[in-house]
Amino acid sequence: MKKFYMILAAVAALTITAQAQETGEIQVGDPESASTYNGSYFDMSPTNFYLAHTGSQMIFTPDVLADLDGKENVKITQLDFKFYSESYEEIERNVKIYLQETDATQFAVVDGKKQFFQLGELVYDDAIDVDLLEGYGEDCYLTFPLEFDFTPGSGLIVTIVFDAEDDDNCTMGSDYAPFYSSGITGKAMTYTSNWTSFVDYAEGDDFPDATAMLGCGTNVDLPLTNISYTYDEPQPTAINDLSEGKTVAAVRYYGIDGKPMSQPQGIAIAVTTYTDGTTESVKIVK
Repeated sequence: MKKFYMILAAVAALTITAQAQETGEIQVGDPESASTYNGSYFDMSPTNFYLAHTGSQMIFTPDVLADLDGKENVKITQLDFKFYSESYEEIERNVKIYLQETDATQFAVVDGKKQFFQLGELVYDDAIDVDLLEGYGEDCYLTFPLEFDFTPGSGLIVTIVFDAEDDDNCTMGSDYAPFYSSGITGKAMTYTSNWTSFVDYAEGDDFPDATAMLGCGTNVDLPLTNISYTYDEPQPTAINDLSEGKTVAAVRYYGIDGKPMSQPQGIAIAVTTYTDGTTESVKIVK
């Protein structure tokens, strides 16, 4: 029998790798020093609870998402938005979230009017209950679990639509639960109405124009946002290489007694077969 532990000469460094799923979070804005919005309720992203229907679009540019660069198989899995509860209301909303990748870093302007983007992929559609009394005077989060494949190096457009059954289920006066600002100005736009959903607005003749006459805020800050994600991190399982300039077809492992192994353990022999039909072997320690 051929002794596979006979090490061939002239080997260079190769890393045989597996992959393990990791998790991460991007924090847009500083939650410790962020301030709430001081402008009108229609300048608040992702929503306000004063009106029955709101819509927001937000551009998270590649520099904001730079932590994703170089990672593989990235999935965005959750969005969190921080707000300050100052109302005694219990609010019910149906929420739709649309995501899409983009090369744009700002909203387009046509004839002096900022332009909303077309809606992206629907990734969340559910009814939520927000008990503002329970969190009165405290910082709270709206949390949305989702799943969206993302290409590192791209920007991300997030569209969020909040709809009430009618305008009775809304906060009163100035108690509209202001959201915290990341301080990144002009990367969000909003839509507000007591009668028409943003989804219906997006299907109407006025879309994609955004003007104050249509109840739109056009120079809004990104809200304080946590973006959770998963990705694949290569994990080395063995180090040793076999040859430069060749393409590996298969790698098999054997014990020093010549018996096959499904995974290398202890002292093993890695036998690499290349697409040109040649084979090389090297002893590894695992």
